Amino acid sequence: MDLKVVLGAKDGKSYQKELKDAAVDALHNKRIGDTVSGEEIGFPGYEFLITGGSDKCGFPMRKGIQDARKKVMIGKSVGFSGSDRNNKKQKGLMQKITVCGERVTKIIHQVNMKVVTEGSQPLAGEATEQKQ
Repeated sequence: MDLKVVLGAKDGKSYQKELKDAAVDALHNKRIGDTVSGEEIGFPGYEFLITGGSDKCGFPMRKGIQDARKKVMIGKSVGFSGSDRNNKKQKGLMQKITVCGERVTKIIHQVNMKVVTEGSQPLAGEATEQKQ
């Protein structure tokens, strides 16, 4: 199973990495808000916080949802795109959207994480070495 990881660094840049079997197992059953050791996914010395992601169909992960996918009525928050013809958001506008749960499962395709603790090697150097 493959999983794309988007790593947000403290300097504002983001880096993408594709994880394979052993590293994917380290993220399996983690939730939004959990911390992950960098050694488990190939970044020694780093610590990451899971902030979100999306499933194989592109539905965003949402904290507080336990099911695999669910339709929820939401206002201004994750996955909300309510705008009228003039691109102005209306006050009190709510939308029924489909979101997936907060747990990393086999249907999750992308996981977003941010750096909590930085390691000795830069993320950019590590990411370029993996591509070659």
